[in-house]
Amino acid sequence: MSAVEFDQVLVPLDGSEESLEAAEYAVAVAERYDADVHALYVLDESVVRSLESGELEGDTVAADTEEFMESVDRLVADHDIAMGHSMALGFVTTQLTHHPGSVILDTADAVAADFLVIPREPVSGDPDEVLGKAAEYVLQYASQPVLSV
Repeated sequence: MSAVEFDQVLVPLDGSEESLEAAEYAVAVAERYDADVHALYVLDESVVRSLESGELEGDTVAADTEEFMESVDRLVADHDIAMGHSMALGFVTTQLTHHPGSVILDTADAVAADFLVIPREPVSGDPDEVLGKAAEYVLQYASQPVLSV
């Protein structure tokens, strides 16, 4: 038996290849510690603004998110791991304290995650890859252990 025990691993995702790789790590951690995985899809600022302005349809975002989450589900298909899903707005234009890092930590508390795996994309990367900006915040403020990949 391991001296360290984890029951719930949280992995935030944004649809990028880096976040899919983070999901692979989350599955490996969950398998090693006999834990469950919760995959949180975080919508970035441009998507939120486009939804609010009507430039982007909610159904389109839902379909794209669902397609990506099916890829994540395939990662656990051969493992005896329970996978939960949720989606959150990474930004709320009327609340400055609502940002991807705070959303991730709030979700970690809500799902009782005791381990986090977060993709660490370059901040100068694709603006649609919102989690790179959140990684620093999560690393600094998480009360749980964090694996940044």
